Amino acid sequence: MSQTTNLRSGPPEPSQGKDKHRVAVLALPGVILFELAIPNCLLGAARDSDREPLYEVITCTVEPGAVRTDSDHPILVQHGPQALATADTVIVPATEELGSAYTEGRLTPPLAAAFEHVDKRTRMVSICTGAYLLAAAGLLDGRPATTHWSQIDHFQQLFPKVDVQPDVLYTDDGDVLTSAGKAAGIDLCLHLLRRDHGASIANAVARGAVVPPHRDGGQAQFIKRPVPEPQLTSTLPARAWALHHLDQPLTLRELAQQASMSVRTFTRRFRAETGVSPTEWLLHQRIERARHLLETSGLSIDDVADAAGFGTSSSLRKHMRSALGVSPTAYRRVFRTPDLPPSGA
Repeated sequence: MSQTTNLRSGPPEPSQGKDKHRVAVLALPGVILFELAIPNCLLGAARDSDREPLYEVITCTVEPGAVRTDSDHPILVQHGPQALATADTVIVPATEELGSAYTEGRLTPPLAAAFEHVDKRTRMVSICTGAYLLAAAGLLDGRPATTHWSQIDHFQQLFPKVDVQPDVLYTDDGDVLTSAGKAAGIDLCLHLLRRDHGASIANAVARGAVVPPHRDGGQAQFIKRPVPEPQLTSTLPARAWALHHLDQPLTLRELAQQASMSVRTFTRRFRAETGVSPTEWLLHQRIERARHLLETSGLSIDDVADAAGFGTSSSLRKHMRSALGVSPTAYRRVFRTPDLPPSGA
């Protein structure tokens, strides 16, 4: 699956006296500009029904002024570490200069002092190797976390107390969230939007950014692997057909027939193209269909289970608990779109 999620807590309340949820993005020397821009581009674009911003996104650093980046130019950051004290959410993007956090698993004294400004109730988020900084601060001990796939082994060795999740795009442990490589920061910020304000707002922001509201699969799919031969017939028609028939029992033979392949060839090609087996892919699509219906419809749990192809509510509960760690009812309670009529659950 593409993420691990713990719904034990909702979004932090905005600090007293502030109208909007304040997000502080910590830009450190060597910051990856692409990742630095993600929170502002996505969270900063979120609007309520009156077109008012839902978040105030600010950039801060340890020492205000010019900050080196991974590009050919620095950026001017006006806010110092004091801005972390007023943040409801702190986001730490990756930097090319992790320093002692990467080599020794500890923060430099200036960065440790900056982290001391963060309130214990503040939601902490990392993008890519920004997880090294959260781990070095001791914020990931005993928690699920991820980082870029190329650094997973080193990260686990350096921080043995962290429950490293190597195959996910992001993790959500309530008040601490981490994401994998650069683009996974987009997935995580869209997840924050959906968690804070529901699917409709997250989907609207995704449409504006021309990105999918939710990506299939985990970062294991993006580890280097042989590319299928271009002349081979694709399994895409079978996948498209399956998405229109998720409410029906689907067999491997039926899927293979849609691609005009033998079952053996279809299974091999499918894994080469998607990184997972047809059965794994189909289960993921059913769960995504169930999630969408739980968020956006008033259908009962039984009807959601039927529409997503699980057949029974008990089967839906079993698979959602396995994949997401929550029941359908608990998921709906957190992510349900506001103003929907009561469900028949």
